[in-house]
Amino acid sequence: MTQTASETGTATPAAAGELAADRRVFRITGADRESFLQGLVTNDLRKLAAGPVYAAFLTAQGKYLADFLLVPDLVPDGEAILLDIKDSIADAFVRRLSMYRLRADVQIAATGLKVWRGLGPAPVAAVPDPRDARLGWRLYTEAEGHRAAEPIDWDAIRVAACIPETGIELIPDDTYILEAGFERLNGVDFRKGCYVGQEVTARMKHKTELRKGFRTVQVEGAAPVGTEILAGGKPAGKLFTQSGGQGIAFLRLDRAQGEMLAGEARVRLAD
Repeated sequence: MTQTASETGTATPAAAGELAADRRVFRITGADRESFLQGLVTNDLRKLAAGPVYAAFLTAQGKYLADFLLVPDLVPDGEAILLDIKDSIADAFVRRLSMYRLRADVQIAATGLKVWRGLGPAPVAAVPDPRDARLGWRLYTEAEGHRAAEPIDWDAIRVAACIPETGIELIPDDTYILEAGFERLNGVDFRKGCYVGQEVTARMKHKTELRKGFRTVQVEGAAPVGTEILAGGKPAGKLFTQSGGQGIAFLRLDRAQGEMLAGEARVRLAD
């Protein structure tokens, strides 16, 4: 199980990183916390025994509503689960989660923990980001961290690894998580049993061929996030985050051939 830096007595991380100021951390406690989440989210909570879990919460129609990291945590009076979530969707998601509690022994409370993240050697009590090793480590602490000398270009890392971001590529009530690459990003489990939206997700996995999805593309020029991509004059998708001559695009895979246009930018699939 994971201990936060504040609980281990670590005042300052030993490795340089950056504060993820757009994240909030909640603590989920109670005897039913794991079984409660198990019936709601896309991943298998039994994996918490090995470390952090990336997961999503879906609509009954199988569309994305929220994504987050769940992190095993030790607290003075027992065990808990930390919920690491984008601040723009945090309050709405916690309210929705609370509606499902009914008589379950589950409590959800905001914390004063900050999320620090970095690359290279990890500080004491840090955990790996479960989505992709290129995203480095995350540390949950109330202390001020040791800032990296140079800013880390997280967008460049996300683009190269084709990792969609909440509120940019991942759109509530619109995105399907398999088209967003959640299987590749360790965010969905097909053996865990039922959860909200499971039937649609399983059908997309086993009975259909994905014809749309996020891909890393080469970009010459630049275009606003959400710019439509045209291939041979026909709609082929949209261009989202861009960095270092690359971008994340949501594409109709049957049309994503050769050179495409996103406004004034030229786009083609990355090798």
